[in-house]
Amino acid sequence: MPDAGRAPANEEPDVGDVRVGVADVLAAQARLRRYLPVTPIHNAERFGVLLKLENLQRTGSYKVRGALNALLAGHERGDRRPVICASAGNHAQGVAWSAYRLGVQAITVMPHGAPATKIAGVAHWGATVRQHGNSYDEAFAFARELAEQNGYRFLSAFDDPDVIAGQGTVGIEIAPFAPDVVIVPIGGGGLASGVALALKSQGVRVIGAQVEGVDSMARAIRGDIAARDPVASLADGVRVKVPGFLTRRLCSQLLDDVVIVREAELRETVVRLALEEHVIAEGAGALALAAGRRVAGKRKCAVVSGGNIDASVLAQLLSDVRPRPPRKPRRRNREGEPALSPPAKAAPASTLSLAPPPPRSRRVATVV
Repeated sequence: MPDAGRAPANEEPDVGDVRVGVADVLAAQARLRRYLPVTPIHNAERFGVLLKLENLQRTGSYKVRGALNALLAGHERGDRRPVICASAGNHAQGVAWSAYRLGVQAITVMPHGAPATKIAGVAHWGATVRQHGNSYDEAFAFARELAEQNGYRFLSAFDDPDVIAGQGTVGIEIAPFAPDVVIVPIGGGGLASGVALALKSQGVRVIGAQVEGVDSMARAIRGDIAARDPVASLADGVRVKVPGFLTRRLCSQLLDDVVIVREAELRETVVRLALEEHVIAEGAGALALAAGRRVAGKRKCAVVSGGNIDASVLAQLLSDVRPRPPRKPRRRNREGEPALSPPAKAAPASTLSLAPPPPRSRRVATVV
């Protein structure tokens, strides 16, 4: 990726009249520690990669970080309006869970064909579910219309500074394990932007991953901003026609590269994760690891961004896909530990309070 226009690692990029930087990510970490656990780092020796297991986060995805941080930051500013969002599933679940925890009304707009497990997850937390359109972009337009008509607060899945800062807490939790490169999946770019903000000042390379035919961010970084319908993909969570304005600027300035993987590679990676590492990942969740084989690095970390995959889809993949034999074990160091073991200086989990606030009475879900 060309270096032209990229901000130096120790400077915060200026994105129009909106600034978002490391201080915002640290503020998000302070807000979220009361509500969310630190997800584990798993040493996937068969892949030669560390895995940041965001599939084990509340609601099964990293998305709850950005949603909760945005609602908490809004409350600090006195904004307690009902919140509405558009989502293929994981952002909607994050908004629904966060709204339930904070006692806020939530409306989610999801496209027809969204995975049943994600729709059920949203309804479980009492949010109103509206299904509209056949793509994220159609759901997005409808959600914006409803927000304007009813005075709701619209919460973008990625193109919002508070959301980006919340997603960046993933990077803060990775940092103590001292990777030299971190790979993150890209849909709209919120996770990639936040992780890059958190890690670039420490000299860590940050690589984005997209699927062939679902590569709007990679094209936008090259200057091709034409809207194109993404192809069908197992990675339904990253099927975004046009990336965000904020995230496009941040990714252009901070990412070292974007790797494009084939659909067959993605499907195989989901199966290998389940069979070899006993990790359940959705398509988008396995995307960073699928790209990892094309990324050079002595100590690589891939973000498993979510695990909300329909059981029927996973069963079909396990039946149809025959993965290649795993790589041979890596040589161990003199202490007998794998070369990718987390360093001793890793921050203890005890630094984060895992106790959630007292539960509120659950509202009755409405599916329209």
